[in-house]
Amino acid sequence: MMRTVGILGGGQLARMLAMAAVPLGVRVLVLDTSGDACAGEVATLIEADYTDEAALAEFADLVDVVTFDFENVPASSAEWLAQRVPVFPNPGALATVQDRLSEKTLFSDLGLATPEFAAVDTREDLEAAVARIGLPAVLKTRRLGYDGKGQARLRQAADLDIGWQALGAGRVPLILEAFVPFQRELSVVAVRSREGELRTWPLTRNWHENGILSLSVSPIPVDDDLADQATRFARRVAERLDYVGVFALELFEHDGRLLGNEMAPRVHNSGHWTIEGAHSSQFENHLRAVLGLPLGDTAGRGASAMLNFIGQLPDLATALTIPGLHWHDYGKQPREGRKVGHATLCTQDLRSLHRRLGEAASAFAHPAWAPAATELGL
Repeated sequence: MMRTVGILGGGQLARMLAMAAVPLGVRVLVLDTSGDACAGEVATLIEADYTDEAALAEFADLVDVVTFDFENVPASSAEWLAQRVPVFPNPGALATVQDRLSEKTLFSDLGLATPEFAAVDTREDLEAAVARIGLPAVLKTRRLGYDGKGQARLRQAADLDIGWQALGAGRVPLILEAFVPFQRELSVVAVRSREGELRTWPLTRNWHENGILSLSVSPIPVDDDLADQATRFARRVAERLDYVGVFALELFEHDGRLLGNEMAPRVHNSGHWTIEGAHSSQFENHLRAVLGLPLGDTAGRGASAMLNFIGQLPDLATALTIPGLHWHDYGKQPREGRKVGHATLCTQDLRSLHRRLGEAASAFAHPAWAPAATELGL
């Protein structure tokens, strides 16, 4: 009997989950607040607010299990659904990760070092936090921030008022985090089954532009101890939260050790390379996990890079001249700062990938990718 997975949120992550569901013989039903959400092109879509209990009840009646494609779904809605249908990851995990303060506290409790942080609810709290942590630092909203949104860099004392006003002047809870001059930003993308089995894909290195992920490469030159450390931290977090499904743990590498930055309780942008570059993609394995199916092989097939297209897509014909390139158009209207698609470059090894990245940087007039390629240490 064909089963149906319900997804709260209809963006590109839901779209790619729906596409991964087809070979498994799984239907997907999406609930989103927008009738033109891009997942609606490949899956059945219900347009409704996430707090509309009548729509949620209809949704629950039509699916066998519920998941979500972004972390800002109301945890209360996930809890309401969990009384009627299995929800993975569980609402408690979602609620923990939605608040940067509870997330950082979780990391610290599990022995994962983090940049120094402090809760900020008042202007006086901000002064006290800066006095303790120092500058430069990053002031962030505790909830709803992503892709560089909801944060302000504080470099000098004059920036305190600017950041305070920009982030709501006390109308929303904030957190101050020490700025870390990290050597590399890494992510470990992992999947945990209903039975507690955890598998990870090879470590990924990430580069950002204007707070938005621009390039991800996997595997990367890294010593075994660091890779093992990342997997241990992912396991601790998943077990503490009784997590089921795919998640990404974003890490800073600083002076030979790992610092926890944040966790994404869903399939993640830095894992898009797994669609073509791994034996089982993050999307297939997320579906396997939430449905209670055996997990797939997370080993890579060679070397891969994920190139994010922000704002608008480059020319398709030009892109397809690059050997080993796989094109992903999300079906979104162009807009500044919006993720509208990505490409994956797949090669046999990192040396070949280095060459292909140079070709892509030239073809797409994206010179930032070329210097990033040289940082791979080849």
